[in-house]
Amino acid sequence: MTEQTDLPPAALRALAEAEERRKAAKAEPLPKELGGRDGPEPVRYGDWEKKGIAIDF
Repeated sequence: MTEQTDLPPAALRALAEAEERRKAAKAEPLPKELGGRDGPEPVRYGDWEKKGIAIDF
């Protein structure tokens, strides 16, 4: 974490706590989808694509 001296002490503590939580968090594997499509996760780009048509929620 880069040291930022222009922030109040409470903000620096919050940033340090957030950094510790990020380090402690472990990436959970995605469950196996039954009957899903092949390829990358469709919501990765913020929309779904089906038969060449992008559908945005």
